Amino acid sequence: MTDPLQTVQGLPTTRSTLFDPPDDLRELQRRKPLVPMSYPDGHVGWLVTGHAAVRAVLSDARFSSRRELQHFPIVHPMMQGRPGPAEPGAFPEMDAPGHTRYRRLLTGEFTARRMAHLTPAVERIVEEYLDALEKKGPGADLAAEFTTPVTSMVICELLGVPYADREQFQSRSATLIDLEASPEDAGAAFGGLSEFVAKLVAEKRALPTDDLLGRLAATGELDEAELTTIGLLLLFAGHGLTGSMLALGTFALLQHPGQLAALRADSSLAASATEELLRYLSVVQLGPTRTALEDIEVAGELVTAGQTVTVSLPAANRDPEQYEDPDTFDITRTNARSHVSLGHGMHQCLGQELARIQMRIAYPALFARFPSLRLAVPVEEVRMRHMMAFYGVHRLPVTWDVP
Repeated sequence: MTDPLQTVQGLPTTRSTLFDPPDDLRELQRRKPLVPMSYPDGHVGWLVTGHAAVRAVLSDARFSSRRELQHFPIVHPMMQGRPGPAEPGAFPEMDAPGHTRYRRLLTGEFTARRMAHLTPAVERIVEEYLDALEKKGPGADLAAEFTTPVTSMVICELLGVPYADREQFQSRSATLIDLEASPEDAGAAFGGLSEFVAKLVAEKRALPTDDLLGRLAATGELDEAELTTIGLLLLFAGHGLTGSMLALGTFALLQHPGQLAALRADSSLAASATEELLRYLSVVQLGPTRTALEDIEVAGELVTAGQTVTVSLPAANRDPEQYEDPDTFDITRTNARSHVSLGHGMHQCLGQELARIQMRIAYPALFARFPSLRLAVPVEEVRMRHMMAFYGVHRLPVTWDVP
């Protein structure tokens, strides 16, 4: 007989510290890896906090990703009423066979060989923006002047945005993810980017190029609407996850000088540092969600058909059942790569290796270029993105000494 569990009223989001998950998530995890949760629209489903249970849900095809079946775990003005089906090309919000079709077409674009081909471009882009910071002199918002434009330009390389159009692309991208932009400006940026990507798709349809959109267009298996949606999805994922990780990871390293000193002393630790930062920070904080297509037992609890479950990646990545001393940031941790920050199972992030490449290159390069890099404001003045899908900083004011 299952012990009665108190129903959680929505997803906990209040953090008492900069880099740790909400306290309530940790308390729930200590009770059970799966607890009932009441969603803002009145639906009663489940919140999953245990590492093993999260992996079980995300790898089980009986849990659907279809958007029209989901319930959103927080109150949000953009999530009013029941969601409709995913647009053509929005494969993360689909099940097989639609998801399988898109995934098959895209998997070849993210192979180790393709990512190795992009690595020199990432190195060049990182160095160009470090050059610009150095030329300007001490004092910068690292999020606006380094992490955001670096990820934007890497996406340009991936999609095949012509050099002449990259400033326009980057400017609209920056406005779209600026949390302080007005709704009108954000809407105009989204509309402009959608038109931009649609025009780019049409050009590559007419004259295919050797880049992701060009190669996909040449297959003849995707129409313009599908290609445009895929392009925008890659843009949002790149900015959301990688951009947040680069800025928040820099902040975390600055707040852990011993770990930063170890990374500076041994650049070969960049790979393990990247995995530990992904685990420790877990920037995806509002999901993902899945809905049971049939009755399924998870961690000793029965999830009935039609119930939505929200998995907490930040909680799972701090599960003491999986990680020894999970709240300690340790860039030499040997099992950090078992984290679920990039998902798990059939919906695991397609661009995960590109995200890793950017982090492995950017962190050592940044601290090598500016050994005295430090915050330019008191820690408490760094504003955090508490209610966004990707946790991070609004801005990261930094400075450094000139040799």
